[in-house]
Amino acid sequence: MIAAHDLSPAELAALLHFHADAGVDWLLEETPVDRFAEFAAARPARSAPAQEAAAASRQMERPADRRADAPQRQAATRSAPARGAAAAPAIQQNVAMPDEQAVAAARFAAESARSLAELKTALDGFSGCNLKNSARNTIFTEGDPASAIMVIGPMPDADDDREGLPFAGKTGLLLDRMLSAIGLERGAIMLGNVVPWRPPGNRPPTQAEMDICRPFIERQIALAEPKHLLLLGNFTARFFFGGTGTIHTLRGQWRDVAAGHLILPALASLHPQELLNAPASKSLAWQDLLAFQARIAEG
Repeated sequence: MIAAHDLSPAELAALLHFHADAGVDWLLEETPVDRFAEFAAARPARSAPAQEAAAASRQMERPADRRADAPQRQAATRSAPARGAAAAPAIQQNVAMPDEQAVAAARFAAESARSLAELKTALDGFSGCNLKNSARNTIFTEGDPASAIMVIGPMPDADDDREGLPFAGKTGLLLDRMLSAIGLERGAIMLGNVVPWRPPGNRPPTQAEMDICRPFIERQIALAEPKHLLLLGNFTARFFFGGTGTIHTLRGQWRDVAAGHLILPALASLHPQELLNAPASKSLAWQDLLAFQARIAEG
C-alpha cells in the first residue's frame, strides 16, 4: 500500500477525486480495528447488571406468590378494572384503504387543489397510501415555478426522508453540480419526486402505490406549468413514458408527457445515484444535460 506522504499533491488530489466519484465519503483509521473482538470483550460487562437484577428479583419473590391459587388471584386482579374503573383506551391503528378507493381519494384531493400550497396541504393530510405510515416526512415539490423548468426524480431516499427535501445528501450535491454545469441553480427551478414518501428499505413502489401517487405528481406539474421536464432515473422514465425499457434506452430522447391539461416535452437522463454507482456513465448524462440546455435556450 502506498502511503499518503509518498504521493505528490497532484497524485493525492487525483486519488481523492477517484474515491469521491466512487461514493467513498468516510476515511478509515491508519491501523485496522477488530470490532468483533471489541464487542466480545464488552459483552460480559453489559450482561452482568442484567444478571444481577434478575437474581435480586428472584430473591425478593415471596413464597405466597407461588401458591396454587396464584393464577386465579392474578386473573381476578386483571379483571377488576373492568368492574370498577374505566378501561384503558385501545391503541388506534391505521386501517388499510382498498386500492381503488385510495386512488379515487387521491384523485379527488389532487384535483380539488387550486394552487401548489393547497396541494401540499392536501398531500400532508392524505392517509390513503401505506407508504406514508413508514416514512418520516412527506417530500413535496420545491423551488421557483416561474422558472418553467422542473426536474423530477423517482422517490425519496434516506437523506431526503430525514431532511424533508427532494435530492438531499450526496445525490443532491451531485445534482447541484450537474445543474450548475448548464447554468441552473437548485433554488431557481422546481425539484420533485414521483412518489412523495420513502418506501421501506428503498424498495421499488408497488403498482398500487404508483397509481395512488400519480394524481399528486401530475397535479404538481399541472399547477407549476413548466415548459421543460427533466426526468431522472429508470423508475421515473418508465412512470411517465410507459413500457419496460431501461434508462439507457429511454434517455436522450425528447418525448411528450401529459399532466392534466398540459402536454409537455420531457427528457430522461440518469439519476445522480446511478452516476455515483457507475461514474463511467457521466459522459452520457453530460450529453443529456447539453441537450436539455439547448432546448431551454430555444424557449
